[in-house]
Amino acid sequence: MTQDKYTAIWVSHSSMGDFLKCPRAYYLRNVYKDPKTGRKINIVNPALSLGQAVHTTLESLKNIPFNKRTKCDLLADFEQAWAKVSGKMGGFKNEMEESEAKIRGRVMVERVIKNPGPIAQKIIRLKESHNGMPPNFFLSDEENIILCGLIDWLEYVEQDDSIRILDFKTGKHDEGGDSLQLPIYLLLLNALQNRKVSGASYWYLDRNDKPVDMILPDIDEARKKVLAIALQVKVAREKKTFNCPRGDRGCFACKPFEAILKGGAEYLGVGDRGQDMYFL
Repeated sequence: MTQDKYTAIWVSHSSMGDFLKCPRAYYLRNVYKDPKTGRKINIVNPALSLGQAVHTTLESLKNIPFNKRTKCDLLADFEQAWAKVSGKMGGFKNEMEESEAKIRGRVMVERVIKNPGPIAQKIIRLKESHNGMPPNFFLSDEENIILCGLIDWLEYVEQDDSIRILDFKTGKHDEGGDSLQLPIYLLLLNALQNRKVSGASYWYLDRNDKPVDMILPDIDEARKKVLAIALQVKVAREKKTFNCPRGDRGCFACKPFEAILKGGAEYLGVGDRGQDMYFL
């Protein structure tokens, strides 16, 4: 099959995660477009807004020389990032809910300030993709499937000219052992750059002063695992079959999106990614 990025099935950690939770939720978030606007729909969410503000704050450091990063005013940067997710725009139902989330986020940023560790090291950046798309490659030429994803931080290890993956975690729970995240990151790095990946770690910013080392998956096993799920997504899209596991009752993943279709959500405007954003 000829490679064609416009007809290919695009998959990512988040979209395949949606599919595994509920194919109906996957459809409503990743495929469906409002007939009136031609845009996809999404829901503002306090936990995601918290994560967005912290990630925006830390990822701004990529543009600063490594030996100057510790001099940056990260708390001021966090305030600017938070302003974009404040109130309903972040999915917060009241001032108390927002205040608690903001305090959690501020503590995370303060933890990085006190324990700069990998933040103060040299990094590698993947080349930007065409049209501002996230880093991507053809996971399968034959099946016309593209895998894409953004990696938080790539530390450069000078001793052996390798790179280490670092992922910032802002949630309350640890990443599951069956997560697709590291397999996807490893596949992206294997396809898009030439250096060896010598390690990976997760930094649980709300509770750990330093990153937790993770075991890198086997590259062949990673490809099999990710491709198997990507093929399920492709079949569902081709057959246009996106059923919730709980049937017409719906589940925690698809019900919020169904509420938008039924007119039960407040429209907020167009988000950063060109989606129609709603508040529930």
